[in-house]
Parts: sequence; C-alpha cells; structure tokens
Amino acid sequence: MINIPSTIKISLRSLKVNKMRSGLTMLGIVIGVGAVIAMLAVGSGARQRISAQISSMGSNLMIILPGATTSGGVRMGMGTQPTLSMADAEAIPKECPAVQSVAPIHNGVAQIIYGSLNWSTGVVGTTPNMLEVRDWALSAGRSFTAEDVRSASKVALLGQTVVENLFGSVNPVGQNIRIKNVPFTVIGVLGEKGQSPNGQDQDDTIYIPVTTAQKKLFGASFPGMVRIIMVKAKGADDLLPAEKQITELLRQRHHIGQKQDDDFSVRNLTQMMQAAEQSTKVMTLLLGAIASVSLLVGGIGIMNIMLVSVTERTREIGIRMAIGAKTWDIRLQFIIEALILSLIGGIFGIIIGITGSQVLSMLAGWPTIVSAASILMSFSFSGLTGIFFGYYPAHKASLLDPIEALRYE
Repeated sequence: MINIPSTIKISLRSLKVNKMRSGLTMLGIVIGVGAVIAMLAVGSGARQRISAQISSMGSNLMIILPGATTSGGVRMGMGTQPTLSMADAEAIPKECPAVQSVAPIHNGVAQIIYGSLNWSTGVVGTTPNMLEVRDWALSAGRSFTAEDVRSASKVALLGQTVVENLFGSVNPVGQNIRIKNVPFTVIGVLGEKGQSPNGQDQDDTIYIPVTTAQKKLFGASFPGMVRIIMVKAKGADDLLPAEKQITELLRQRHHIGQKQDDDFSVRNLTQMMQAAEQSTKVMTLLLGAIASVSLLVGGIGIMNIMLVSVTERTREIGIRMAIGAKTWDIRLQFIIEALILSLIGGIFGIIIGITGSQVLSMLAGWPTIVSAASILMSFSFSGLTGIFFGYYPAHKASLLDPIEALRYE
C-alpha cells in the first residue's frame, strides 16, 4: 500500500536540498498564475464598466432617424432631411403593440448662463416620456408635464455636470437660467448617468419641453418636425417586432410606395450595445488565453528540472527500489514533487496577480475585478500543470532498472 504522507515528506526533503533550483522552477508558475489573474481582472473590469454604461443608456432602446437629402446627385446622409414629426411620435405607441413608450427629440447646443457663470451644453427638447424611455430618475425637483409641452413652458431639467459647473453647492431648483438669452426656470435635476458606451458625458445635458425648443430656441424647418424619435420596446423579445411595426407604420404615414426607399432609419441601440459587450467578453478570453501561455512555459520548466532531478538521483532511486520501493512509489514521489512546486507557485502567483491588478487599477485608472472563479481556475490549472508535466519524468524514473541504477555514478 502506498504511504502518501511518507511520500510527501520525502518529496519536500528532496525539494529543500535544492532550494534555489526549486524557487527558479516555481517562478514560471508564479508568473503564469499572476498574469492570468491580472489579465482576467482587467477584462472583467472592462466588461462591467461597459455593462454599466449600457444599463445607463436605458433598456430595450431603438432610435428613429430622419431620411437623407440629395442635392445635385450627392446624397447627404441620414438625418439631413426633416421627415419625422410629433404626429409620428404620438402615433407609434398607439399603433405598435410592441412599443412601451416614445420620446421625440428636437435638440441643439446652446450657451447656458446663470449669474456671472456660463456653460455650453446640449439642450434636448423632448416630452416627459423621455425619463421613462431612458430609465432616468430625478435626484431633485419634478419633471415637466404634458401641459408644459402644450403651452411651450420655459422650464428645464439639468444634468449633474451642468449643475456642477453653474451652481456648485447651490440648490438649482427654482433658480432662473438663460438659454440663448431666453429665461428658463429650473424645476428639476436629473440623476447621475455617467459616460455612454461611446465616451459621451450623459450628464452634460438639459431637458426642456420639445415645443419650447421648436418655437423659442432652435426653430423647425416645418411645424411639428423633430430631429430624432427614441423608442422603448416592452421587452428584449419585442425589439424586432417593434422595429417591424414602426417601419410599416411610418411607411404608411409617409406615403412611401412599395418600391420606394424609406425616408427614415430605425436602429436597434440595444443590439449595438450588446455587440460591444460581447466584443469585450472575447477580449477577456483572449487576454486570459495569452496569459495562460506563461503557465505552459512554467510547466515545461518543471518537466525539464524534474528530468534533470531524475538523472541526478538515479542512484537514490536504485537504493529505494532495492529495499522494496514499488514502481508507483517512485512515480508518485516525482509527481508529488512536481505538484508541490506548481501549487506553491500557484499560491504566490495568486498573491502577485491580486496585487498586480490593484496596482494596475491605481496607476492606469482601469477598473479591475478579481473574481473567485479566476483565482480557482488559475490555481487548479497550476496543479494540473504540475501533474501533467511531472508525469513523464516520474514515469521515466519508475522504469529504471534497480541494478543499473545502483551502478550509476
């Protein structure tokens, strides 16, 4: 019967004899495990950041852009022809069962003035439904109402970035600001959203009633025309049906013939953002795979050192066999030695990986997340590496002829 505790003691004693060599052998595993944990932490951090940015945009989103103009045979691109109207935005939730809410947008950039301070930002004319479409809560005050839209009231909701640059620690609710020299009353403050997936500061904005934007700030090419319509589907499974229903409705409303091109474009923002998230997952796997090469190199180092150890300890192996050691006793000893090297290296690698990911996060400003799964996977892989690369030297040692081994000098 194999005495495993005794075999472990013999293995540890053998490793202590050559401490420097054992340490250098473990170094490959230490670097490999540390690199895997650090790279997976960077990838996981990036994926979580993108997921948070996607969530901040809102869920089940679509955007409808107006058509393209053609001048002298030159097509100017989507959004250059005013083809969308408030009437389109009002018809979509009534006629499209898969749609939950709709918010038209008539926007522009303007200089905002409060007292002696000013700030240039994007001003979005929309309806109260925008807060539902974007899943955007208020941190103070109230939203404007349908009555504010009907009467083109001069009221505004401010994003956090605008509040910080114009008001500082002053409560903006109830204060008066000027947008393009038109006085507005601040009635609410939008909650913090952060950056969008394309890096835009979502909090650097002001919401006002869409009719106010059309009549008093930016004008409109035609009465009731809007620049964009944002749509929120009822669920993730309703995105494609909603896109089809919207397309059919707008073609009918715009009197577009069967063979004519659409004068609008419906884009699924959720799918586009999910594609970005998927690409980040692929990047994480790629980083982990690249770092795993270090573990492979470390395993090869263990095998080389163990082969040298077998050659150096040939006489010792012969003596053990001569006094009754079985083939599996010899084989298990060398496998355990390789396993101990890889597991100790794995422990130090985990410490270095966690420390390295934290240092990387502080120095480079990248978010890193060290998960228990990545630690367990790296440690398990280091153990398997020791067993895999330690088996051949162990097998070779167990096949030595005892008589020949005793004669070895």
